[in-house]
Amino acid sequence: MSNDTSIIQINQLYKQYKDADYFSVNNLNLAIGEKEIYGLLGPNGAGKTTLISMLCGIIKPTSGNFSINNLTYEKNAFEIKKTIGVVPQEYALYPTLTARENLLYFGSMYGLKGKNLREKVATALYQLGLLKFADKKIDTFSGGMKRRVNLIAGILHEPLILFLDEPTVGVDVQSKNVIISYLKELNAKGTTIIYTSHHLSEAQDFCTKIAIIDRGTIYAEGTPNQLIQETSGAHNLEDVFISLTGKELRDDV
Repeated sequence: MSNDTSIIQINQLYKQYKDADYFSVNNLNLAIGEKEIYGLLGPNGAGKTTLISMLCGIIKPTSGNFSINNLTYEKNAFEIKKTIGVVPQEYALYPTLTARENLLYFGSMYGLKGKNLREKVATALYQLGLLKFADKKIDTFSGGMKRRVNLIAGILHEPLILFLDEPTVGVDVQSKNVIISYLKELNAKGTTIIYTSHHLSEAQDFCTKIAIIDRGTIYAEGTPNQLIQETSGAHNLEDVFISLTGKELRDDV
């Protein structure tokens, strides 16, 4: 599934927030290949969300550089924004609007309109089991239903690269299975997926490649099977994760 062509190239990337005593991202180097399902895994505060926020153009690096599909934000911010889709962990939906109204609004923000937009919305709602609820208000939806609408909002413009921050957190098993199946279909059609999660068994099955991040740097990278085989005594990805990042609690306030 992966190949040698990097669609994201990160070089000596650093991020230190104002008044912070440490770097949230610390001399991070990474190449992500086209059509990967690439997992960024790490404890709370490891730097995953900061890294994704930089790649999405939400915050600026302290130093270092990166390119997305051979483009940089300094020169090609508008083109990159069209290339990527972002599905945040928090619901980015208007609760008093219906699912369809939300998606028509977000689709129009990407420049989609008319019959093309309406058909894309209806098709995605159908594929994710939500068409019969299309005209119900979001604030009546369960967590799993909101999660699925949140996902659709980030993919209507058919992005080349999709960033997912905890896409299955707090959802029921059925919703999780529908979401993962849908993401695998997107990937099979050519979408590169960058994914963070605390569900290590899900990541083990879902990802083609994984980087384990802690304290803003990469501790290990490879396919799930490679990481398990290379870690002494590891039977699964959770064993690898604990071996590399330790058992210390990472409570954060």
